[in-house]
Amino acid sequence: MTETSSPALVAAAIGDGLADLATPPFRGVAGRSLAVTLVIVAVIWAIGTRAATGTAVDLAAAHPLDLPHWLVAVRWLAGLLSGAMLVVVLGFLIAPITTGVAGLFLDEVAAAVEGSRYPADPPGRALAFGPSLVTAARFTVLSIAVNLVALPLVLFAGFGLVVFTLANGWLIGREYFEFAAARAVGVAEARRLRRAHAGTVFLAGIAAAVVLSIPLVNLLTPLFATATMVHLAKRVTGSRPLPG
Repeated sequence: MTETSSPALVAAAIGDGLADLATPPFRGVAGRSLAVTLVIVAVIWAIGTRAATGTAVDLAAAHPLDLPHWLVAVRWLAGLLSGAMLVVVLGFLIAPITTGVAGLFLDEVAAAVEGSRYPADPPGRALAFGPSLVTAARFTVLSIAVNLVALPLVLFAGFGLVVFTLANGWLIGREYFEFAAARAVGVAEARRLRRAHAGTVFLAGIAAAVVLSIPLVNLLTPLFATATMVHLAKRVTGSRPLPG
């Protein structure tokens, strides 16, 4: 199989993206991104826990001796189930949360990949602040929508994880590839390239979506997806990286 075929191109881009994650620029960005993400997750957890258990706690405080045993058991079970549900919901919201946070650092990541692995190519052009903010907001909203649609399917249908992976693979492939390619060839040409290599882009997006399904590791998904799509965009336009 040659590197010009879709699976080989994707495998090469993924390998390069994984290698980049261990480099100092990525470690610095990853540390900042993870710190902000964990703060947001902690705040959501605190608010969600209070909302899920506050009523029961208030009821117990108001009538500590009047609750029958069966109501105590129901209250305990409700708290347990609400906590489990909160974990599931956070698991699916981690995608838009990490996407929104990492959006602050994607140009920095892309520039690091381009500068270290493709020094002979012209430097990529970062989007202006306004368009960059609009793009990040659009992707975050789309990510929330996709994951909220997938959530009930995962909870109540056997094919939910498949839907989650396919939907996020399509979304990640489209958005991150266009972002990476636009730095080199502009937005219009990036969209044309994405359509021309739709199957290849989708395969790379699926790989990132699989990473997204792994707890804790999924916090690095936007950085991994950015590096992988920079390599993929470079490869489909004829560039080859220096060894990592």
